[in-house]
Amino acid sequence: MESTKKRILNVSRQLFNEQGYSNVTIRMIALELKMSSGNLNYHYKKREDILEALYFEMVAEFDERINTLGQKDFTLEIVKNDIQTSMQRMVDYCFFWTDLYNLLRLNKKVKTHFDRAYQNRINGSLFLLNFLTEKGLLRNFEWPLESQFLAERMVSFGNTWLYNTFLYTKKINATYIDKQANNLLSMLYPYLTELGKKEYKKLLPDYFR
Repeated sequence: MESTKKRILNVSRQLFNEQGYSNVTIRMIALELKMSSGNLNYHYKKREDILEALYFEMVAEFDERINTLGQKDFTLEIVKNDIQTSMQRMVDYCFFWTDLYNLLRLNKKVKTHFDRAYQNRINGSLFLLNFLTEKGLLRNFEWPLESQFLAERMVSFGNTWLYNTFLYTKKINATYIDKQANNLLSMLYPYLTELGKKEYKKLLPDYFR
């Protein structure tokens, strides 16, 4: 049976996604759950506590993926699949990514983790770029900061694609997520070797017809 805390988080996430974090009150969450505000406050004293719990629920999967990077082999197809998985996870918690700046200001613990996770994602991207270079799929970078700037662009796109989606009211479905994953993967194309381009074209043949 689902625990009360889990029910609260699931319903809160649904309401936050639908209406935005700032538009949802503890009372609204309690009404949706058919419980009193006092009963809800027993589990989460304020709305910010729910935000914090949802954030760490969301990033547990991201953190695990970063922590296990060194245990995986990578092809461009695997990279794309990982991107799609991350993007879908972001959609499941879209309220956070569409109001990222404001929500990070509300909770110091969340902001501290996010800043650390951001640097970990940069480092993870650099690890991936180095792996693909050693595998012969990427050319050697020509100047010291070239790979750093590419990693930062990839992480920045990963942080903001969902905000842009909501800004321009695009419909999110599997096809759209696939397109956004391809957009992110395409950042690698100018750095691919002939072997890498061959693998890329095999993965995305429609782009070359």
